Amino acid sequence: MNIVVLDGYAANPGDLCWDELQALGECTIYDRTAPAEVLERAAGAEILLTNKTVLTAEHMAALPELKYIGVLATGYNIVDTAAAKERGIIVTNIPAYSTDSVAQMVFAHILNITQQVQHHSEEVHRGRWTASKDFCFWDTPLIELREKKLGIVGLGHTGFTTARIAIGFGMKVCAYTSKTNFQLPPEIRKMELDELFRECDIISLHCPLTDSTREMVNAERLRLMKPTAILINTGRGPLINEQDLANALNNGTIYAAGVDVLSQEPPRADNPLLSARNCYITPHIAWASTAARERLMQIMLENIKAYQDGKPVNVVNK
Repeated sequence: MNIVVLDGYAANPGDLCWDELQALGECTIYDRTAPAEVLERAAGAEILLTNKTVLTAEHMAALPELKYIGVLATGYNIVDTAAAKERGIIVTNIPAYSTDSVAQMVFAHILNITQQVQHHSEEVHRGRWTASKDFCFWDTPLIELREKKLGIVGLGHTGFTTARIAIGFGMKVCAYTSKTNFQLPPEIRKMELDELFRECDIISLHCPLTDSTREMVNAERLRLMKPTAILINTGRGPLINEQDLANALNNGTIYAAGVDVLSQEPPRADNPLLSARNCYITPHIAWASTAARERLMQIMLENIKAYQDGKPVNVVNK
């Protein structure tokens, strides 16, 4: 069985092991694959593993031996799943491997913004505490989370885990979700989307990227938010119109934003969020804790073994 990994570096930059995968068949692992290299490298593969390398209908048409595509992530929009289904190619993903790590990053951003951790640490290293006349100093608002309203857009695994953490902080949790009130615990209040943006102190995005959610955060919706509000995005970059968010931050429509994802990654140098006021950006690392990547690798192996046994799991193109 010929297995090719097109872009394995992100999931395993060298601190994990490919041995168990290599034991399943003839295996070739590439750190990265450019679009022009896909067909040459994938030729003859029965199993193709990809993280962010795009696989199109044209690729599949030119790869007659291909029977299985394993996406090394939860999102699978980089694969033409309809074309794969037409050709009888199984496509799997890796769900829920990074739930706890992503929820942790949500609060890393929330706590950094509300306590201004990064800013005050930088000021201490510049000598301001050494030169202070008092035993302490701060020059930004320090915001307590208790009784603040957290609005969660999308209450799947990560959204619900984020809600549980918020409840631990004594926050009031609201959610825009397809779940009914009967399916929600009493600590979570269901809201319509605009009501959520209007009432909540912090909004955290956890919904998938679809035609209906693309740029759901735009100038109109940002104007609904409080001037003290904070926006967090660990979901998908295109959920936000980035120019509209930059404008809202720069003109004080909202207070701050913390994002781990952007519409283009790596971002262009002229991305407006890179220079926006009170915009804190991490380079798409919420998923990348060692524990989460170990789970990803284990689920990848389980997916392939299930396929080999004729009982595929986590199939996204049934």
